Amino acid sequence: MNQIKKLIKKQFTSLVFFYSFLGNKIFIAFGLSIAVSIMDGLGLSMFFPLLQVVSGDELNSGSADLGNLSYLVTGIENMGIPLHLVSVLLIMVVFFILKGIAAYFSSVYQVILKQSFMRKLRLDLINHLNKISFKKFILSDAGRIQNTLTGEVTLVSSAFTSYFGAFQQGIMLMVYIIFALLLDPQFAILVSLGGLCTHFLYNTIYKYTKRSSKQLTADNNLFQGQVLQHVSNFKYLKATGRVYPYSKRLNATINNIEHSRRKIGFLASISSAAREPLLIIIIAVVIFVQVKYFNGKMGAILISLLVFYRALTALVAVQLNWNAFLQTIGSMDNMMDFQSEMKANREKNGNTVLNSFQEKIELKDVGFHYDNTPILKNIDLTIHHNETFAFVGESGSGKTTIVNLIAGLLPEDNGAITVDNILLKDIKKETYQSRIGYVSQDPVIFNDTIYNNISFWAEPTTENIARFNKAIQQASLTKFLSELPEQEATELGNNGINLSGGQKQRISIARELFKEIDILILDEATSALDSETEREIQQSIESLQGQYTILIVAHRLSTIRNVNKVVLMEKGVIVDIDSFDNLVQKQERFRRMVELQEL
Repeated sequence: MNQIKKLIKKQFTSLVFFYSFLGNKIFIAFGLSIAVSIMDGLGLSMFFPLLQVVSGDELNSGSADLGNLSYLVTGIENMGIPLHLVSVLLIMVVFFILKGIAAYFSSVYQVILKQSFMRKLRLDLINHLNKISFKKFILSDAGRIQNTLTGEVTLVSSAFTSYFGAFQQGIMLMVYIIFALLLDPQFAILVSLGGLCTHFLYNTIYKYTKRSSKQLTADNNLFQGQVLQHVSNFKYLKATGRVYPYSKRLNATINNIEHSRRKIGFLASISSAAREPLLIIIIAVVIFVQVKYFNGKMGAILISLLVFYRALTALVAVQLNWNAFLQTIGSMDNMMDFQSEMKANREKNGNTVLNSFQEKIELKDVGFHYDNTPILKNIDLTIHHNETFAFVGESGSGKTTIVNLIAGLLPEDNGAITVDNILLKDIKKETYQSRIGYVSQDPVIFNDTIYNNISFWAEPTTENIARFNKAIQQASLTKFLSELPEQEATELGNNGINLSGGQKQRISIARELFKEIDILILDEATSALDSETEREIQQSIESLQGQYTILIVAHRLSTIRNVNKVVLMEKGVIVDIDSFDNLVQKQERFRRMVELQEL
């Protein structure tokens, strides 16, 4: 049984993927397709009684020319409906009206189904991205993430349309074949064999289309990553005259993308152009064989032909839709792999709710590594509520990593981290991290107003405005804001282009204070600022000491002279923990760092 399930899953991977979002709604869509083809087949079947009535032949339920569909005449007669020109025409019209109604509901339902699928897919992707571990995220390809969330989603939408188009046409094809077999089994078998021959041509097209689609997806992922780097490093590229040399990489990738698109388009053109000639060739050969060698009657052949032309049209539609689906198969594979990777690397979360931080954070014998490279070793540290700690050391000593562990961004590989005597891994992360403010060397500024940047789009209620003003005052932004014509409604531009480095940092600090935090993390927050701005930010930070638990990753030692404790780190271990002045006295390495910065 398990082997059968695996086989089905392998052969219908895409169907399983769509089913995971839509459930049994898929089968309703298939049922409507069956209804459309049955009504169409019944309507076409009425052409033969119509021909007999028009030609003046006697019409009866035992007519051999009707084949196994003579039950139609029997059923109509049993309902007491006399069979003549008007009644046959009316019955035919009724069947096609019912077909039209079924086709309408089928089309509308597929639109609803597609919208539901796309909405759930986008929400699912965002949800998985939110839950992915930070460690996996920083090791991921940013270009692939962006391309999957934007471009690939659109292509998967096209894949959905093509896949279900092929599936529904396939259902209609089977229904038409059944009708054709009932009308004239010999004719139906001959045409089926002819239709099967077209599979060999389309199978070759499918193979090359699938290969080109996967290459296109890989190139799109690469291009998105290159564009991200081009935009984020534009100032450097422009200032150094390297913007055009770097663009050569983009140009090469664009050429590869368009080459794949051209190949896919070429294959699609072959598929489309071959459609009608193949149909006519198959039909012409079968009619010739049927009349010449099997004494087939043209009346029966023509009725079968009507049904089978529908079947052949459905067959070609299956092939065209399937080829269109294969054009996006690379995107489908990428989407499924992306989802699987995010699920496999989901951040582990606890269940204990932490409403506030009140006592202490403890690290006991904590270690951390990337792959086989140790980053932190045997870390023992206790941080009490409302203390200010600074972490110093050379680049690569583990300063930022230890802060990221405390923030719950990275999981410890051994040892234990506790917050208020609760294991951090047992705490529901969002409840703990909502009490943390985080300001990095590159402050986060959104392309919006000052108010929305600081309040994070909170409604401007009386309470929120009061919190906003308090955060402004705590971050020393009151004077700056009062000098702006539009004050808190001032637009900051893309990534705060209208702000200085110090203003960006203050706005970042104000945002964290607005949300009423317990812990404030400053990761190299002043390293990129000039001395005067750094001094102003330092004064803002010092005014917050004692009100919050503050963790500072420091490069410039002037910003940490008044902290409670300085943690000196080297090669992933804590060398010493003491006050600034005491470390100067007893640690030669720290004293040299102070002297080099002329403090």
